[in-house]
Amino acid sequence: MKYLCLICAEKVMEQMPKTEADQQYEEYRAFTDSIRASGHFVDCNRLLPPSAAITIRVRKGKISSTDGPFAETKEQFGGYYVIEARDLNEAIQIAAKIPGASRGCVEIRPVANDPQTLDVLGLG
Repeated sequence: MKYLCLICAEKVMEQMPKTEADQQYEEYRAFTDSIRASGHFVDCNRLLPPSAAITIRVRKGKISSTDGPFAETKEQFGGYYVIEARDLNEAIQIAAKIPGASRGCVEIRPVANDPQTLDVLGLG
């Protein structure tokens, strides 16, 4: 089963001193190499800071957009991994090794795999 691991942190790479960011890049390189080797890797990437984001809403056919998500929280999405795991317990064990889990948190969500969803998305 596939799981989305959303990495949340108080600071993203652009908000860190260069030496701290460089150290984190190396930690992520090592983690990514290890899950590739284990066969659990599906996809991953880093997200740019919330200041680069746009939030859109469509109401009564009209599109409105605002800069960033600017929620009332210190934590922000910094990146994600999509992993393949036998079950939630294995996904937890894998996600616990994501470097961001020791500085912020990692939210784990199963990716829908039901027939109706796969059919609607043209994946079935």
